[in-house]
Amino acid sequence: MGSLRAAVFLAVLVPLAGCHSHYVSATISNRTGQPIDLLEVDYPSASFGTQSLAPGADFHYQFKVLGSGNVSLTYTTDTFHDKKSVGPFLKEGDEGPLEAIIQPDGVQWVPIPAKHP
Repeated sequence: MGSLRAAVFLAVLVPLAGCHSHYVSATISNRTGQPIDLLEVDYPSASFGTQSLAPGADFHYQFKVLGSGNVSLTYTTDTFHDKKSVGPFLKEGDEGPLEAIIQPDGVQWVPIPAKHP
């Protein structure tokens, strides 16, 4: 009976060993020299954000892309102006690093995630 349990366990475990969850690893960096408030990143099917981001700070978040569309970043400056930047187009299954660097003159997006093989 013990060898039957082991065989069933291995039969379930082996297919799972090859599974890989595709996700985007995002970093939002504040390089403005001023605090940023109400930061929100919208991506296909969901969003994430933080209440505030100090000067020089980074905010990290991982997400899975379901659907397709552009990423966008909205935030409020220290002078209470709302800013928005549209980032790269993402498709379901895209993965890899994505960084939005918020600078005094706008947002720089680097790099664009790649579609998994």
